[in-house]
Amino acid sequence: AEVESDILRRVRALLRELDGHHPSCQSDRGMLRWTLHKKIDQNPSTSCVLVRILVKELERAERGDFRHYIIPLLHTLMYTLIQAPCIPDELCARVYDFCKRLLTLPKPFCTIGLDYASRLQVERTAPGTLYQRMVISEQSLRSAPYPYQEKIFIFADPELLPEAICNALLTDTEAAQVSQSPRGCMSCVVTHALQAALGDTCDIHSLRARLQALPPGDVEHWFQQVVAAMECAWSEGGSDRGQHLARLERIYHGLLGSLPAGNAPREGLQGTPLPKPTISFHLWTEDEQLWKELVLFLRPLSQSCEPDCLGQDLDPMEMQDILPECHCCEQSRFSVLSTDSGIERDLPAQEEPCAPCAADTEHSRLHRKGGIKKKPSPLDSVAFLQAGSGGPGGKLPGKLPRSSGTPPESAAPLQRLHTARVLLLGDDRVLGRLARAYHSLRKREARRVFLTPRLNLQFYHIPVVPGQPHPSAAADHAGPEELCEVARYLGRADPWYESNINTLCHVIPKLATMPSSPSRALVTDLFLTDVIAYYARMGTQPVSFQVHAVKVLFRDPAQEPAEDVFLTELLMQVQDSASHRELSAAKRKTPLDGPGIDLTVTCRKVVLSDRQKELALALRSTGLLMKAIPADEAEELGCLRVTITEIIRINNLAGRSFSAVANRFKTRNIKIGSPEQRPFMVRLDKDSRRTYRDVIGLEVSPCLEPSYCLQKTRSMKFSPRKTEDVGLVKYLPKSLLLPINTFAGVIQ
Repeated sequence: AEVESDILRRVRALLRELDGHHPSCQSDRGMLRWTLHKKIDQNPSTSCVLVRILVKELERAERGDFRHYIIPLLHTLMYTLIQAPCIPDELCARVYDFCKRLLTLPKPFCTIGLDYASRLQVERTAPGTLYQRMVISEQSLRSAPYPYQEKIFIFADPELLPEAICNALLTDTEAAQVSQSPRGCMSCVVTHALQAALGDTCDIHSLRARLQALPPGDVEHWFQQVVAAMECAWSEGGSDRGQHLARLERIYHGLLGSLPAGNAPREGLQGTPLPKPTISFHLWTEDEQLWKELVLFLRPLSQSCEPDCLGQDLDPMEMQDILPECHCCEQSRFSVLSTDSGIERDLPAQEEPCAPCAADTEHSRLHRKGGIKKKPSPLDSVAFLQAGSGGPGGKLPGKLPRSSGTPPESAAPLQRLHTARVLLLGDDRVLGRLARAYHSLRKREARRVFLTPRLNLQFYHIPVVPGQPHPSAAADHAGPEELCEVARYLGRADPWYESNINTLCHVIPKLATMPSSPSRALVTDLFLTDVIAYYARMGTQPVSFQVHAVKVLFRDPAQEPAEDVFLTELLMQVQDSASHRELSAAKRKTPLDGPGIDLTVTCRKVVLSDRQKELALALRSTGLLMKAIPADEAEELGCLRVTITEIIRINNLAGRSFSAVANRFKTRNIKIGSPEQRPFMVRLDKDSRRTYRDVIGLEVSPCLEPSYCLQKTRSMKFSPRKTEDVGLVKYLPKSLLLPINTFAGVIQ
């Protein structure tokens, strides 16, 4: 009773924090969920107590219509259930029935309810399967029945975060990986599966000792036996649970030898710790670094030099950029270059062959080798582009219409066996850089598909604001709140994200700057890596942000227009005149027309009911600001909120004066120009490194998905008079959206 009351008190504290009643000690913010799970880890036998309490609280929230409690409680319950040594089937059935009732609610409740109902169905068929699959995929263990792999990539911009934070995070993530081994993870899977099936009759101490004494090859053998038994039970649909239990009992007896299951000492259930996922930390120093790391995840260094490992997926030149030390790629790179003219008479003269081999010689002369390899048709990759352009987790489409005479594809469609969870540390500037890299990746995939059919790509974001302003931050003249607009929007949309992730904004710098001591190592290792793992495992609901394209026109006619993308905002300011002639002209004109420059603005203004109205303005302004992140989660994400600082001249008896008025409106497409060719400056995503100077015009519009543009261009060749989307283009996503995962998505 005392343990149950303590757990209930902790759960109620979690709910009070969701209501905005933060704990009295500010240092406890964001740690209530972590301390609750750590308490269960110390006493695994209380897992059932926590699950029962969470089920009662879920049912109470359902009756009282406290919907903002449901998703946090359900995530806490499932995370406990996955790690629990043994949960009664009647308790799993109650959770399963509750998840099915969520299907009648709107998104995201029905989406999460369906996902967890499917997982619970697997767990009830073969207890311990969810734990087993999570460990296999996160540790990339070899398993034919379940060949999935996952990895967490942490990216941090060293120019935006202090060196102390980067070094501390690198040290902590490396220490977490060193403490684990494939053999230990296999032993955890075997131990947890046998205890979940046999319950308290399993002699957990003898089992662990036996696995510790076995050589690595034997441990892998028993691991494969357990995985095969568990996946076989799921494939059979749980028709005969007695047969599944008999299989695991045979494995158990085979491991322990003569010690029967019934003679095990009754010491209660013992928990098996869940290994930390595979995490790699990267300092983001190159523009193409994200793409290179994803390719290496699919094709590790050990496989990159194997013959025919790449096939027609990657250009040898691209592979040479990733693996400059790979000599076989270098040889293949030069092997595709042809030095002759391609004309048969230019071939070196050969001796006259004898009659029997004349035909063979003629065949060899006409067979051209060493030429540049033809790239596949764009239509060959459209199916994969359609699957990947709509965000992570997309399914492969059905059959595509093919032209007459084209043979059907005999190869089976590729499966997405790899999941890359890319986590961005920092503020809005690193997310702006991510949008730019994601757009480049999608363009590369449109030209030559490689990652899309094989990789499930998911993005995560943890805001980090250093205590002391970094030089780059000082140059941007933005405060901590202004630099974390995306994180604040996600926190308003998802209270569980606000409680568990946004609270790390100032916690990570404090932990990173703690003096080196055993206590610091304990806190950072147990807290930071656990929170990152929890976020990556349970944050499955994306919030999609519209990426906007901008075309920048320069004053110099010889300079080509620049094309770029941004995610959060675009700032335009009047540029200081560089030449003495322009400066003197500006001084003569300022008393008459006021500060700023003349601008022409053409856009489609979004009005009530999402209607659009043509708007054309000619005004004098000192600058404008375009915001893509709304201040309220109920507003639409696809609109730009434009604020133009307009200079208005006022004539009165005292003379002429000027006042600045903020002109605000919403739009999706906008064109701005300077009729006098007066230059201005443009800065993207609050990042001073992405500043364009000597600009006289710009065009902003929603960024289009590169695969859509590719197919649209191809369809226009055959139907130049049709402006609407026809054929396959109608089924492709039109806009490029950047999905960032949270725990619930957007809760209306």
